[in-house]
Amino acid sequence: MPVIVNLDVMLAKRKMSLTELSEKVGVTMSNLSILKTGKAKAIRFSTLEAICEVLDCQPGDILEYREQ
Repeated sequence: MPVIVNLDVMLAKRKMSLTELSEKVGVTMSNLSILKTGKAKAIRFSTLEAICEVLDCQPGDILEYREQ
């Protein structure tokens, strides 16, 4: 898939665990894990907005497009 999810990179930069992000965003650990591993087929804008707010970043910091 040419869309790469860099959630793990942003979590490391912010020194935050997936558990902490889950609590602050209100999304289950399993759903965040699916997103983090790149297995998600979609993400709601409201979820992306909440993640960006908590991690103090832009959507482009989390999602990246790479040509194959």
